[in-house]
Amino acid sequence: MKTEEDYKAGEVLLIDKPLTWTSFQAVNKLRWSIRQAFGIKKIKVGHAGTLDPLATGLLVICTGKMTKQINTFQGQEKEYTGTFVLGGTTPSYDLETEVNESFPTDHITEDLIHKTTQQFIGLIDQFPPVFSAIKKDGKRLYEFARAGEEVEIKSRQVEITTFEITEIKDLELHFRVVCSKGTYIRSLANDFGKALNSGAHLSSLRRTRIGDFKVEDALTPEVFIANLPSKE
Repeated sequence: MKTEEDYKAGEVLLIDKPLTWTSFQAVNKLRWSIRQAFGIKKIKVGHAGTLDPLATGLLVICTGKMTKQINTFQGQEKEYTGTFVLGGTTPSYDLETEVNESFPTDHITEDLIHKTTQQFIGLIDQFPPVFSAIKKDGKRLYEFARAGEEVEIKSRQVEITTFEITEIKDLELHFRVVCSKGTYIRSLANDFGKALNSGAHLSSLRRTRIGDFKVEDALTPEVFIANLPSKE
């Protein structure tokens, strides 16, 4: 069992983030639990890469002196699996907001779907979603979006090394993506729909890998906390 000294010296915790939790909530929950378990007032805890509340999967959380490695972990390659739904778009590009536009899908074939993925392999320019935590003029983009304010967003160059459709169920596409830091899978869903002369949005997302860290080796917050020393 890990000791107080272990967490202060620095641990890398692999956490499987539950649906609807923010990454911030996960960090706060683990920090509070570690403090309670050892009766300590203060310990550094941070995550190496945000996951949206509607996404699940791997969060790399660092404690103590390992928080200095967060930027290194953030920069590593990431892998995701999930589903796109064809025929409709949402303002947030996922299910945080409701479908606001519908598009034809009769022309979309399985062959066209697989061929279109090739347009997104390599270095691409991508616009982040307006519903994102990126800061502009000291505010998060989602703050502008929720207030109904227009804001200019600049594109960013990202790299996608793998983009494959693993299963097609009517208008639901299951995918696997391997990409660089800064890639928004929600934006990929929206852009992919446009490339098909239709529309699409992200309906589920799971981060399965960051660098060499894999979600199969991760614990849920509940299991991690249950393994901490008891206060009694």
